Amino acid sequence: MGHDHSHTHQVAGNEKRLLAALGLTALFMVVEIAGGIVFNSLALLSDAAHMFTDVTALAISLAAIRVGRRAVDDLRTYGYQRFEILAAAFNALLLFAVAAYILYEAVHRFVAPEPIESGGMLAIAVVGLVVNLAAMKLLARGREESLNVQGAYLEVWSDMLGSAGVIAAAVVIRFTGWLWADPAVAVAIGLWVLPRTWTLLKASTHILLEGTPADVDLAELRSCIEAKPGVVSVHDLHVWTLTSSRYVLTAHVIHNDKAPNGLLKTLSEECREKFRIFHTTIQLEDEECGDMHGEAAGHHGHDHHGHDHH
Repeated sequence: MGHDHSHTHQVAGNEKRLLAALGLTALFMVVEIAGGIVFNSLALLSDAAHMFTDVTALAISLAAIRVGRRAVDDLRTYGYQRFEILAAAFNALLLFAVAAYILYEAVHRFVAPEPIESGGMLAIAVVGLVVNLAAMKLLARGREESLNVQGAYLEVWSDMLGSAGVIAAAVVIRFTGWLWADPAVAVAIGLWVLPRTWTLLKASTHILLEGTPADVDLAELRSCIEAKPGVVSVHDLHVWTLTSSRYVLTAHVIHNDKAPNGLLKTLSEECREKFRIFHTTIQLEDEECGDMHGEAAGHHGHDHHGHDHH
């Protein structure tokens, strides 16, 4: 119950951070669009388009948290917790689209540069930098706890670099007249964002494919289970991620222990304390049944289902 209580507080904290970041980002997006039109700055308008994806991503992240709280039913026995991972994957695809747009615009501006009012461009970019730093600070804590918040953090981080790049381009244009500085900075931002976006997409796809969590060594887990007194062997061992940092384990354990309830408790504690797996389903099979019936021996054994979330 303690883990469940802390997880509830963790989710509530992430929701508040996302809501505050969404408010800041949406407000500045409107300012940046207005500035881009008034000062004829394609760089600002391009950054505003990037900011729009931030607003969309943050809104999706918030929706994912709220949808994830819906009650479990007979159609969705795990509820909607996985919606967070779908949102993270969508955020990554959105970032890929934005990076492609930035690179396309950069090529266009190299070919046909347009005059820019660098003073107004600089002022708005400085405000944008402050807003993005504030949003990053809000999201920094939650990014280690949630793929969803990590995706939102990456969005804001890339936009912060965008603001810094716009500031640099505005200064260069103001003092040298080199209009190519604007697309050059845009290319640098796009190339910086892409590898991090790929990392996020790969992580969310791995979860959706029910891959073993990166911080769980399956061979070590198997060895720990088989090393317990009374355990003969383990098979059908599966570990996957339900949602961020919430792992699920199922296993069939062949044993010769005279006190199977004690063995179940020991195995559950090992999973929880050493591997942070709080939702376990362990099927105990008597050694005789395991030898005689193999995979079909399950109905002769003892069931255990320990978990921290309903």
